[in-house]
Amino acid sequence: MVKVEKHGIILSPTNKIFENKGTVNPGIYQDGDDVHLFYRAVQEDNLFSIGYAKANGPLKIIERLDRPLISYEFDYESQGVKDATIVKIDGTYYNTYSAYDGINITGALATSKDLIHFEKKGIITPKINYLEYERLVHSSKKLNPKYHQFYNLYAEMGVEEDEFRFLRDKDVVLFPKKINGKFAMLHCIWPGIQIVYFDDFSELTSAFWEDYLENIYDYIVLDPKGIHEVNYIGVGGPPIETDEGWILIYYGVQETTRGRKYHANAALLQIDKPEIEISRLDTPLFSPTKDWEKKGHVEDVVFPSGHALFDTELFIYYGAGCTHTAVAKLDLEELLLELRKKAHKI
Repeated sequence: MVKVEKHGIILSPTNKIFENKGTVNPGIYQDGDDVHLFYRAVQEDNLFSIGYAKANGPLKIIERLDRPLISYEFDYESQGVKDATIVKIDGTYYNTYSAYDGINITGALATSKDLIHFEKKGIITPKINYLEYERLVHSSKKLNPKYHQFYNLYAEMGVEEDEFRFLRDKDVVLFPKKINGKFAMLHCIWPGIQIVYFDDFSELTSAFWEDYLENIYDYIVLDPKGIHEVNYIGVGGPPIETDEGWILIYYGVQETTRGRKYHANAALLQIDKPEIEISRLDTPLFSPTKDWEKKGHVEDVVFPSGHALFDTELFIYYGAGCTHTAVAKLDLEELLLELRKKAHKI
């Protein structure tokens, strides 16, 4: 078992309108001893924006903007932008985030050269409705039945043909380097985590995604496995490169008699072909145990979203109770050892 030390809350809501309800799920970019936090700022009427804070070392906040760094501007994000993740590749910062228009949650992209000014590039996930999605994935007999869950739900409601109701695709995260010369991007079509490779974002056309979805089984990285993630799973920040493979911190959602419970977990993926799972922990890395994780705008939530590494100490930043940002610490070598042990069981 991996020892995890919880350091508590480092960001909480303030009386500022844009973040008076929640400050959660920060995307993390580490630059030496500086840790940049791009957090989901939630205001009272449930509009989302991306706030910014900076820490010196893993825990000490030394700077925090009193306004959103990135706000909602376009129709596809009219109800908010949230859950940013940041990587730097070939001198450019890539911010992949979730855009919400009141109906759809889609993956979007913004780029920057300085981590201050971001140019939005639009939606990068499939813009297809559920009837078309079902047609594309229908022939894949191996899929977890939950891949059909939203189609079945919307078919019962009679809205599966709604051309403005897009496939739910979120938790869009780039690997922090190209793999075999290509961008590698994780994303989450319910209930699992998938991967997509491409040379340039301009390739992500409707035709590209149609072909991809017809073969979606080949791109599944992880599907729910244990009881602690039986509902669905999602990406918790950019993968961490090690000599043993990519460590992916992710979250799993469990159905309980009290409702859904969010856990943090870890998996190890093959370094040159990360769609291949080497191992994963068979029990959560950590779970809601503190009052500020068990209570909040949503109860029983730890939502890992980014990390910073100081020597071998891995600090995991996570949303707690959909209200605060908190930090947990573990030893990376200890986690790798545990994942290596699990590899022999697959």
